[in-house]
Order: sequence, then structure tokens, then C-alpha cells
Amino acid sequence: MTSTHFGFQTVDAADKAQRVRGVFDSVASRYDVMNDLMSLGLHRAWKAYALQVARLQMGHQVLDVASGTGDLALAFARELQSLGGGGVVATDINEAMLAQGRQRLADAGLSLPTVVADAEHLPFEDGRFDVVSVAFGLRNMTDKSTALREMARVLKPRGRLLVLEFSQVAKPLRKAYDWYSFRVLPVLGQRVAGDADSYRYLAESIRMHPNQADLKALMQRSGFGHVDVHNLSGGIVALHMGIKC
Repeated sequence: MTSTHFGFQTVDAADKAQRVRGVFDSVASRYDVMNDLMSLGLHRAWKAYALQVARLQMGHQVLDVASGTGDLALAFARELQSLGGGGVVATDINEAMLAQGRQRLADAGLSLPTVVADAEHLPFEDGRFDVVSVAFGLRNMTDKSTALREMARVLKPRGRLLVLEFSQVAKPLRKAYDWYSFRVLPVLGQRVAGDADSYRYLAESIRMHPNQADLKALMQRSGFGHVDVHNLSGGIVALHMGIKC
């Protein structure tokens, strides 16, 4: 049986999705609060930058993969409204997270299509979308190559994929970043979300995720002929923007 990593653990590949689902079932209700606390609000700026790089136009169709609590999907929808119209679809493998997203959208007076779906098997026809985004979700996927190929499949020719993800920090920051990740983050998770283990997994999963250069190469092998890498906050996060061949 094929194995993969779940944080620093080695697990059967068939079991990873269920384990990840358990993590997000546990933290869904406090996910947004924890995002603000652990990033000091910077996640909002990172997502705003991704919105700029998307270069949306009137009529664009957008797919937000691993949409979670829907903040990026909401930003896309508002931007398209300001441009004169378009469409946004939000997907996530986790129903609890997607429910939080639907509530966020409802509170904002919006109703978008939301679909419970595995990113490795997207239930959409070829070439449907102008832009596909995945923010802080790729590192949790069992087979990243398959997921990226699926995102390429549902994009139109010359469509844009935005991958916003934790990445490899600049060397001068690594010691402090490791201390924060493994000492502070689990304590914060326990106190705010009642779950230290899920945030320990978060720290571990970041270290197991491909660095900037490796992810760029993986995207190029998965159907994206041009890939730009934008390091944010000293490489704590990187935005990879790929254009479908």
C-alpha cells in the first residue's frame, strides 16, 4: 500500500484525507479566529495580494478550491460584482469548513455555489474556469500532482492558477519561526480552539510541503507552462501563479 506523510508521521495514502478531515472538523468553528491570531492578521494581506494577481475581468468564472471558511471566495465575488459580473464556485473536501463558508457568504448577503469535493477529483467539465485558486490547502492534499493536474484540466487555455501556501522562510528567520511554530502555535491552538494536536500538525505539514522552487517545478510538470513565484513576509508564505499551457 502506498504511504505518504501526515505531518511528520508516515501513514497509508488512503488514510490521509480522513485524517485531514478530522483536523478541520475539530477546528472549523474557531478557524478564522486562529488565522487572525497566529498570523497577526497578515493572512488578510496575503489573500488581498492573491486577489490582485488574479487580474479578474468582467464575466470571469472562478473556482476556489479548499475554500474553507470562504474569505477568498467572498473577495473574488465582491471584486467581480464591482467589475460588472462573473461567477465563483467554492469547493472543499470538508463539510464543516464549507458550512462556515456558507454562513460567511450569507452574512455578506451573497449566495455562491458550494460543492463538497476532493481536489484530486473535481466534478467540473474541462476548461470551465478562468481562474482557479487554492489558499493554504495544497499541502493537505494526498497527491499534489493529481490535484494540480485536475486544476489545470478545469482551467481554460491561458487560465490562471493561484496557489497561496506556507513555504520556506528566509534563512535568518528560521530559528525564530521554528520556535514560534513548535512552541507557541500548539499552545495557542489549545487555548483558543481546544486542540493543540491540529496546530502541531499545521507546523509539521508546512515543513513537509515542497519549497518554492520544488512547487514551481511540480506545477510546470502538471500543465502550467509559466509559473511566477511571489515570496511574501520573508517566505513565510509564497504565492505561485501558474498559467495553463
